[in-house]
Amino acid sequence: MNDKVIFPSSLYIGVDITAGKIPFTLAAIDQTLSIQHIFQASMDEILAFIVGQQKCIVGVCAPFQPNQSLMKDEQVRQKQIPPPSPGRWRNYRLAEYILRSHRIPITPTPDQAINCPRWIQKGFLFYKKLTQNGFIAYPGEDSKFQYLEVYPQAAYATLLGHNPFPKNTLEGRLQRQLELYEHNLNVADPMRFFEEITRHKLLLGNFPYEWVLTFAELDALVASYCTWLAVNSPNQTSLIGDQAEGQIFLPASSLKNHY
Repeated sequence: MNDKVIFPSSLYIGVDITAGKIPFTLAAIDQTLSIQHIFQASMDEILAFIVGQQKCIVGVCAPFQPNQSLMKDEQVRQKQIPPPSPGRWRNYRLAEYILRSHRIPITPTPDQAINCPRWIQKGFLFYKKLTQNGFIAYPGEDSKFQYLEVYPQAAYATLLGHNPFPKNTLEGRLQRQLELYEHNLNVADPMRFFEEITRHKLLLGNFPYEWVLTFAELDALVASYCTWLAVNSPNQTSLIGDQAEGQIFLPASSLKNHY
C-alpha cells in the first residue's frame, strides 16, 4: 500500500460484536487518537450513530460473509505457503487459513450462515445494513463511507509481535490497553492499576478495575485504531485473504513467520 490518504475523516470507528443482549460496543477516535465515544448499544443505535457521520470508515470485528469454498479449490490451496494438508482447512476462509498458518488462532467461518456462531450471524446482518446505507469495502477510493474487517486477536498479535494473553483475563486486558497506550491512544495508563493496589485493598479484594477497559471496549478500540492507520499510514498495514470472500485488515505491512 502507498502513503496516499484516501479521505479525511472526523472520526475513526471500531465496532465489536458479541451475541449478548446488548451485542455491540462502539469506539470512536479522532485524528489525534483521542477517544471521543465509547459505548454499548443495540445494532440500530450503533447504525444510527455511524450513518449520521458525514464521512466514515468503520472497522468491524466480524467476518463479512460465510466462506466461499476457496479452500476447497486445489489451485488456491497449492498457492499457499505452506500448502494445507490434504483434507484439512476446507471449511475456512482463506484469510483464516493464513492466520492459522502463522499460529494466530481464529474461529473458522463455515460456508453456510446457519452453521455460523450467533455473533458471526449478527455481523453478517450488520454489514448488510452498512451496505444498504452506501458503505463499500476498503479500499474504496474516493468513497465517503467504507468498512473493513478487523480480527482483534490478529491486530493485537501483529502490534505486540506475539499472541496476547486471553482477552477475558485481567492480564490480557492490561496487556492490550498498554499496547494501545504505547501507540498513543489516550487510554488510561494501565500501570496505574498496580500503583493503586495497597496491602489493605489487596486484603479486601478491592482492585482498581476502573483503570482497565473491558475486553469488548479494547477490541472496539483496536478496530478504530486500524481504521485510523488505513487512512493515515496505509504503508504500515496489509490485507490478507481474497477480496471476493472477505479480507482481514492488519496493522502491519507483513506477517511474521510465527506468533
